[in-house]
Amino acid sequence: MLDRAGRALLAERGVTLSPDDVCPLPDSIHRWQPFAEVSTTLRALRERGVRLAILSNVDRDLIASSIRHLGVSPDLIITAEDARSYKPAPGHWRLFRERSGATVEETVHVGASVYHDMVPARALGYRTVLIARHGESSPAALRTIPDLSRLRETIEALEGAGRS
Repeated sequence: MLDRAGRALLAERGVTLSPDDVCPLPDSIHRWQPFAEVSTTLRALRERGVRLAILSNVDRDLIASSIRHLGVSPDLIITAEDARSYKPAPGHWRLFRERSGATVEETVHVGASVYHDMVPARALGYRTVLIARHGESSPAALRTIPDLSRLRETIEALEGAGRS
């Protein structure tokens, strides 16, 4: 799938690969770095005692390479491989509840996809924070911020406001 997507993206930009050419996208994912504020924000949340979980639509091998770049190990990782489904299907959240023991009321779901994160998490009753790096918006997001730099304050505001 990544090979096809990479080839399509390159073709949109005028680069055509022959069927024998190796597409660079799948192999490059292991080198992708997090956005500049991510590691600092996650460390600050961890120091505050916040437990961190990642619910991802990728497989374990891909998420492992991404986590190495974070500088913080999450308490729990739920992948599509683990859940045997892809978000927006509820498998990730079901497995999250089983493995973490966390309730909907004490969890804040943070994500950058309206379709894969905000809509299903809100439908399941989670408080939601949309990371809108490209100006996205959604009525399913209780809070919207442009990046993770204000995430700690946003979570504190949600905790102070109680359930919305």
